[in-house]
Amino acid sequence: MMKDHTEIKSLKAQQIQIKEFTYDLPEERIAKYPLQNREVSKLLVYKNGQIEESVFQSLSKHVDANCSMVFNNTKVIQARLIFHKDTGARVEIFCLEPLRPADYNLAFQAKSRSSWKCIVGNLRKWKTGVLNMSFYVDGKTYHLHAERLTPLEGAQEVQFSWDHPDLSFGEVLDQTGKIPIPPYLNRDSEDSDTIRYQTVYSKFEGSVAAPTAGLHFTESVLGELSNKGISREELTLHVGAGTFKPVKAENIGEHEMHTEHIQVDLKTISTLSECQHSIIAVGTTSVRSLESLYWMGVKLLCNAENPSLLKQWEAYQLPQDYTFQEAFQAIRIYMQEHDLSLFNAATQIIIAPGYDFKVIEGLVTNFHQPQSTLLLLISALVGEDWKKIYQYALQNDFRFLSYGDSSLLMRS
Repeated sequence: MMKDHTEIKSLKAQQIQIKEFTYDLPEERIAKYPLQNREVSKLLVYKNGQIEESVFQSLSKHVDANCSMVFNNTKVIQARLIFHKDTGARVEIFCLEPLRPADYNLAFQAKSRSSWKCIVGNLRKWKTGVLNMSFYVDGKTYHLHAERLTPLEGAQEVQFSWDHPDLSFGEVLDQTGKIPIPPYLNRDSEDSDTIRYQTVYSKFEGSVAAPTAGLHFTESVLGELSNKGISREELTLHVGAGTFKPVKAENIGEHEMHTEHIQVDLKTISTLSECQHSIIAVGTTSVRSLESLYWMGVKLLCNAENPSLLKQWEAYQLPQDYTFQEAFQAIRIYMQEHDLSLFNAATQIIIAPGYDFKVIEGLVTNFHQPQSTLLLLISALVGEDWKKIYQYALQNDFRFLSYGDSSLLMRS
């Protein structure tokens, strides 16, 4: 019996070897700090197989009028909490995602206690007991407590409690936590990171890493895009620590993608369901969100189980012939039938060479680590030209990774 096209496509993608997606990234090319002015970063423009060098403040000149740009409005939380035991031992707790309550909004609004899935540094020094940290509000001393609960796979459940009766957990994190800048920067976070590791349009708390393509935007750049007739839509994907997870498997099929949570409102879904022009995603997280939403719409059209959950390889196995308008229309109808103002979903999608993009025509993004799933996504978009793009960036003094320069990449 012959295998169908979708199964063959899925198998081919899973057989991709990560060693084919590497390049030499010298340490000095990694931007350890952002530029003082967000919009003066360099911009590499890739269209029709050709590369042009520009600056980010000129982005509107390179984007066609009347297209739509989609932004991820997630906000980075101060997720790193550093405690010290009575012995002086340092224990670092990195909050990944809420458990009780599991909803992000409810978790940040919680008073007195909240439980989170956490990575704990120096865990062997914290076998038992409650960790304590003092913080100050209006000249008064309060305390944040951390207690280990259930061990999880590669993590711990930690219950936080605090004795300020009016502070939410989000406000406690603002008082006690540090911004979790990427580990490859090899430095501690500084006060300036609290501002610069956020986009100017961030709204909803929940990420432990910034959607870094958005770090280049200023109100001026956004205004110029609007003046050209480029519409702006927003959605929320909370970026998890898994975005830094290296691919250790030789074949992509053996790599397990992390789960990330998407939230999008009915207005955005309705607008996208009627969109008749090209869509450019700002950042790989927006790409993952838009493409995942398409497949969730397809699952609704096919009456598949768990339409709000997309597993790692489902996009390669589902029917491929629906338009993105039909898929988003299915989500719109589902939301209206269930009286939902927000569509909450979770995705493990992996976008690798062979993936057929259903929603986006282009992408604004930074330059990514060698042998990363993000580089696979870039290759899926521009094909083998990713090598030409990255070689150009290396040879022309572009700055790399989260605080580095940017690119506008249009589909090959």
